[in-house]
Amino acid sequence: MNRENSTTFNFFTLSGLSDVLEIQILLFITFVFIYIISVSGNVLIIFAYTFSPSMHTPMYFCLANFSFLEICYISTTVPNFLSNLLTTQKTISFFGCAIQLFCFPLFGVTECFILATMAYDRYNAICHPLLYNALMNKRTCSILIAVSWLIAAINSLIHTVLTLNLPFCGHNVLDGFFCDIPPLLKLACTNNILINHVLIFVSGSFILAGPFILTVISYMRIIATIVRLSSRKRKAFSTCTSHITAVALFYVPSVSMYFGHKSSQMTIQDKTTTVIYAVIVPLLNPFIYSIRNNDVKVAVKKILNKIIVYRRC
Repeated sequence: MNRENSTTFNFFTLSGLSDVLEIQILLFITFVFIYIISVSGNVLIIFAYTFSPSMHTPMYFCLANFSFLEICYISTTVPNFLSNLLTTQKTISFFGCAIQLFCFPLFGVTECFILATMAYDRYNAICHPLLYNALMNKRTCSILIAVSWLIAAINSLIHTVLTLNLPFCGHNVLDGFFCDIPPLLKLACTNNILINHVLIFVSGSFILAGPFILTVISYMRIIATIVRLSSRKRKAFSTCTSHITAVALFYVPSVSMYFGHKSSQMTIQDKTTTVIYAVIVPLLNPFIYSIRNNDVKVAVKKILNKIIVYRRC
């Protein structure tokens, strides 16, 4: 279809997760709770790193940046979704959609690279302990994280510009609870979206799969080293299990959502997968990184005690 027959939308309507009022109320309560816990948990980890000198190491520097990223990640989608649950018209402005379309892959790709950076840090700490301070320091971590943000921003900007420049026509209902690339591509009134699909494939093949392969290789080397060093086995393994869990939680739903079989409309499984990688993962990560990490638990307890004492005063 030609661009002359396309429509310029000032807003998009989001199908959401349910049209049943009772379920919407339950979803609102649940997502408010998830959002508060997720943001609070990640803020505590950032505070723990900031105010605990013993945690000023490359590993916790990466973790603090990761927590900041998770706050941004969940804040991209959940606040607008919560406001729509309270209204009959579940809409998002074209500008708001553009912001979500840019920010969501930005934070997702950056998370992918930071997970790889954390894996590389653990690889050096366990496999090359004598060279660790030379290989990994705050400057090196800062450069790796800055490059991660830069690559993710360029990738996200290209996706956003190509997607929003497509001609849209007919209805403006997006299948889902936030603006994402796959639902927007389904609204395009043109068959010339091959470049968009090629870009998604290229991003998945290089920008996502690249760090994933590096992460897997790092942990394979780590496991091989741990097996040989039985005296350090328990401690070394405990520092890595949280990272491996976070990697699995991030990649499994992401790959399923963007590279799995797609029908013309999102199924219940698709929407569930979307909720997992957009909402549940940022909620779980603070617990994943604190439950088996004594340094984080001790630092968080100190901060909570200070907050309690301050409020009593």
